[in-house]
Amino acid sequence: MAMKEISSSVEDIELEAEKLLEEAKTRANEILLKGREEAKEILSSELPMAEVKLECDGIVHKASMEAEEKIADSVRKASEISTNADKKVAEIVDLIVSIITGAKAA
Repeated sequence: MAMKEISSSVEDIELEAEKLLEEAKTRANEILLKGREEAKEILSSELPMAEVKLECDGIVHKASMEAEEKIADSVRKASEISTNADKKVAEIVDLIVSIITGAKAA
């Protein structure tokens, strides 16, 4: 595998990790926005304020928890992708060195 191909593979993996993180952030923002919109709806209704406050806090808490889970999952996936890329690069470098030194035929 040529160094250009290795570099391209690593770049592809990094782009995929960035994409996952961006998707998680977008989803987290959507969840928070939906929570805020629901909170506004609740506040504009004629419910007792204590009940509204509890409901609002619950929605915001749930949205925050979901967002944190999505971000943590994306960070974990990005880390796995990065770890796998490092392993693949190391394996490819070893193979290239073996071929160059004549320890292994191409």
